[in-house]
Amino acid sequence: MSIQVLLNWEVVVTMFSIGDKIVYPMHGAGVIIAIEEKEILGEKAKYYIMKMPIGDMRVMVPVKNVEEIGIREIAGDDEIEQVFDVLKGRQTKMPQNWNRRYRLNMDKIKSGNIYEIASVVRNLMIRDNEKGLSTGERKMLNNAKQMLVSEIVLSKGIDQEETEKLIDEAINCPAV
Repeated sequence: MSIQVLLNWEVVVTMFSIGDKIVYPMHGAGVIIAIEEKEILGEKAKYYIMKMPIGDMRVMVPVKNVEEIGIREIAGDDEIEQVFDVLKGRQTKMPQNWNRRYRLNMDKIKSGNIYEIASVVRNLMIRDNEKGLSTGERKMLNNAKQMLVSEIVLSKGIDQEETEKLIDEAINCPAV
């Protein structure tokens, strides 16, 4: 954590540094490649510039909103092991109503909690294998799986393809 005092005596606390691996809920994991001041809509603010490992996308995250957004460090080895335990677990009971199931899963994804995201991936992959998924749930599965993959890729230092294979094997489902 570093603290900067700006000319107008405003104190800006930056929780992360260049090179840190972080998770941005709803986007996935990435590496901070820069911290820049930008003027957007007439307002100057500091931003973390994140490079995502999948899709070569860059994301700007306002430093002042880090806690509100739920930015966190990527999971370590122990947490990743627990993620695979979640993936290997049994499907949890989900609402039969598509709309309720979708909202419940979306809330879990928005939380940014890696275990909740893993449970969404597991449940939707199992459901897809057994009954198939609607277009909306398939898109949700793909997004949640990409978020999970991005964090495991950065945490374990393995590539995307190998990570997806490990997830599929853990759930014991053919690739989606």
